[in-house]
Amino acid sequence: MKKILIIEDEPEMRRNLTTILRLENFQPVAAENGRIGVEMARKEKPDLILCDVMMPELDGYGVIKALHNETETMNIPFIFLTAKGERTDVRGGMNLGADDYLTKPVDKSELLRAVRTRLARVEQLGKREFQPDFSSHEPLMKLGLSPRVAEALLWVAQGKTNGEIAQILGISESTVKKHLLEIFQTLGVETRSAATLRAIEMLASRA
Repeated sequence: MKKILIIEDEPEMRRNLTTILRLENFQPVAAENGRIGVEMARKEKPDLILCDVMMPELDGYGVIKALHNETETMNIPFIFLTAKGERTDVRGGMNLGADDYLTKPVDKSELLRAVRTRLARVEQLGKREFQPDFSSHEPLMKLGLSPRVAEALLWVAQGKTNGEIAQILGISESTVKKHLLEIFQTLGVETRSAATLRAIEMLASRA
């Protein structure tokens, strides 16, 4: 049973998330603010973290920075939950290393899809002998890609859709499609899966 840490200061939201996850056979544990959340992450070693952004004592950005500075917690999948839906907020959270960003009120099916997708990706990567580092797109430029196109490939490799990549990078979906076409042509591949594999291999070979 996968353990999910919920860091949320709103009691009703915290209860709702806990109930949804428990009914789906997850093991939810909850923290009422960011400071307690960091302590629980260190203690519980959850399989995934759902974290609000705006919280007392320590906000979500502070939480992810703290956890990414520690070896035992830096690779835990991290999903932001927030009422903020502006493009700059989405990109800000992603740039800190978040795996996903869901806007409240969160649809149940969307929440479960995001959770299961991230857990499945961790399991898939765990079967490989290497662990990719998604903190920077710069290694992907060695494949012959421009910085902007390499940044798009970084998010493709993390399972993002064209719409999500457009929102994160602040560009149109048509531009994302152009970037994808350039990626396929440059790498000599025909599918997102093949491009993802090339990207992961490159990100895992960083010095």
